Amino acid sequence: MSKVMLTVEQIEAAILKLPPDKFKILQEWFLNLDHQQWDKQLEQNIANGKLDALAREAISDFEAGHYKAI
Repeated sequence: MSKVMLTVEQIEAAILKLPPDKFKILQEWFLNLDHQQWDKQLEQNIANGKLDALAREAISDFEAGHYKAI
């Protein structure tokens, strides 16, 4: 069994041919995938300490009263 690799252009052309109901399913799938990847990257950044400085700054600003209640 061989794998078929499509080009981005072929994928785009195929998407443009989808009926609206199938496009909606693809759109929802893609958005969910994007959110999952965003969450995974955020979790990795947190675990690697990449957000520590921002967290300390936010806490410091909050403790100093530099925030706006909404």
